[in-house]
Amino acid sequence: MVTWEIKGREFGNCNCNYGCPCQFNALPTHGHCRGLAVFDIEQGFHGTTRLDGLYSAGIFRWPGPIHEGKGEGWHIVDRRATPKQRQALLRILRGEDTEPGSDLRYLPRARRRRHRFRARHRGGRKARAKIENLVEMRGEPILNPVTGGQHRVRIVQPNGFEFAEAEIGRGWSKITGPISFTLEDTYGQFAHVHLCQSGMVR
Repeated sequence: MVTWEIKGREFGNCNCNYGCPCQFNALPTHGHCRGLAVFDIEQGFHGTTRLDGLYSAGIFRWPGPIHEGKGEGWHIVDRRATPKQRQALLRILRGEDTEPGSDLRYLPRARRRRHRFRARHRGGRKARAKIENLVEMRGEPILNPVTGGQHRVRIVQPNGFEFAEAEIGRGWSKITGPISFTLEDTYGQFAHVHLCQSGMVR
């Protein structure tokens, strides 16, 4: 197994209500999961292959709770990646170089698709990403229904497998491809991730 490490920013959007029960080991809002995440890799490596500055995205769906498995995934890799970088990212995203027992095992095996995309993350719990003709997504803060002001919430997971702390917002996504769905004003998360072959780096 090749050792690897990735540090960067993530924006994720799924079909659950704000807060996402899955983050609390409860059942998903609608009994199943549809979600996606885009990653801006600030620093990373897979063996001797550097991954700094690349983007990637994962689109997923599970027929029930994530921990029951049986899901499918579709990974998109930055077209700027070299063949070695592409292969390294796909091995990471598909869990092929992840230690047995890591919670990352719940991520489904992926179909391969490459496409160029641009992602922009901004302060204040805002994000935008577009993958030409495949994905459009945006994230915004939750708004107080009485005052209209921004409502700020964080989820902290000392023993989590994806992030240690995330700012929670809301998101809109439209996916057209091997896995297709539309999300409107549902759970969104803004996080810095630090992952390796053993799971989350603490």
